[in-house]
Amino acid sequence: MTTLTSPESDSAVPADTDNITITLPEEAPSGRSVRFSLDSIVRWALALAIPLVVFGGLAATKGASPLSTYSDMLRSLLTVNSLAQILVKATPILLAALAVALPARAGLVNVGGEGQLVIGAVGAYGSTLVLSDRLPGPVVITAMVLSAAFAGALWAGIAIVLRLVVGINEAVTTLLLNYIAIDIMAFLVYDRWKDRKGSGQPVSKALPSDERLPIIGLDRVHFGLVLALVALAAVIITFRFTTLGFRLRVVGGNSEAARRAGYKVSWLLFVAMVLGGALAGIGGMTQLAGVEFKLRQGLVVQYGYIAYLASWLGRHRPVGLVASTLLLSALAIGGDSLQIDSQLPAASVNILMALLLLGVFGFGRGRTGTLAKTEGRNWLPTIRSTR
Repeated sequence: MTTLTSPESDSAVPADTDNITITLPEEAPSGRSVRFSLDSIVRWALALAIPLVVFGGLAATKGASPLSTYSDMLRSLLTVNSLAQILVKATPILLAALAVALPARAGLVNVGGEGQLVIGAVGAYGSTLVLSDRLPGPVVITAMVLSAAFAGALWAGIAIVLRLVVGINEAVTTLLLNYIAIDIMAFLVYDRWKDRKGSGQPVSKALPSDERLPIIGLDRVHFGLVLALVALAAVIITFRFTTLGFRLRVVGGNSEAARRAGYKVSWLLFVAMVLGGALAGIGGMTQLAGVEFKLRQGLVVQYGYIAYLASWLGRHRPVGLVASTLLLSALAIGGDSLQIDSQLPAASVNILMALLLLGVFGFGRGRTGTLAKTEGRNWLPTIRSTR
């Protein structure tokens, strides 16, 4: 008889295959000994210091003082308005990052956050065209959330079906589907959904005020942040306390182990990708109903790709996603200071972001030691036959 042992529980999960025991190793350790070790401190200091020094040198070549550049950037972030902007920008990015982390749990690579955000916004707007004159605003907003989730799930479902049926790698299909989603929205705002009474720009009609997400707390921070936090909590609970989360981890760690245990691997892969797409779709809806209020090109301004980096920076762990999402959002907001105060090109913030990511990936993890081992193959399920 097959036995799957979960690290979150002392109980065993039986399966149908005979004479095989599959043991899933402990979760990565809390990391206290790693974080507070001298080696870890030095590596993380280098991971942050070297990119800042390199970018400071680049700023100096443009005639800007590195110290003044960083002080102006930090000062620009320490305002209530900047904090609100960071939270607003982080909302769709966090949802799209969860759309990367959830499939990654099952060993899938979802590069399609951008397209899933866009198609989610398209689905949400389409539902308003059908329901706007028939139902009250709060009901329409609920329908927008559901429509966006369905659209995002459908878009991600195309990629995973191609993976399971045809064998095309999902990283390729999700990336290409991004461009198709953007073109679909462009077709709609240039043609069928274009605001004929507007300024002539390719945009849709604005959402009525009662179909927009309500503002909460700080200026511009909308209810979409609550949706993102609820989604974050749901993913954490799924990963840590549910059978689905355990099975996704088995599939992602060792798909052969999962098959021998009698798990429906194809179905689990499908569920992981579709749920991720649904989360990204909701992210597109929050950007539409909380910030833009109309469809237009550049609706999510590469949020999906930033979310992909945020998920990898947070190592696909929900709590890490929050920190990485806030960091990247703060860099994006602080980038305005690089242009206004330091007179640097608009692309400077992208260079700084890339340097920091390279620094973290290059120096933030050791080649040896506890942290490296827990992220390598020592963290995979093992199969033992009793024959």
